[in-house]
Amino acid sequence: MLTGGPDAAMCPARGVLEHVTSRWGVLVLGVLLRGTHRFSEVRRAIGGVSEKMLAQTLQTLERDGFVRREAHPVIPPHVDYSLTGLGEEAARRVWALAQWTDEKIPEVMAAREAYDAAKSARA
Repeated sequence: MLTGGPDAAMCPARGVLEHVTSRWGVLVLGVLLRGTHRFSEVRRAIGGVSEKMLAQTLQTLERDGFVRREAHPVIPPHVDYSLTGLGEEAARRVWALAQWTDEKIPEVMAAREAYDAAKSARA
């Protein structure tokens, strides 16, 4: 492996992993997995993301080769965002984790309650 693996201190994969697994990165990839969207459509689909953060996330994912940005020469400007082949592969993987996480929320909440109860009993 050329990078030394994501557990190597100076591995560039760590930065890419951070981009695709960040809160907004996962959500953007998940939305684009459903098809091509305009900026405002992505923002509405995600909810709670600022324009600045969404623009930064899209730009980062575009730079990494996961997102394709297509600007149409019309007035008003029309820009579409979609996944590249690499982006679709990444999106499928991180979205599967996101869905698994959503399914396991009851178990996570129960574990948190048990942990907090045990911690308060020790205090």
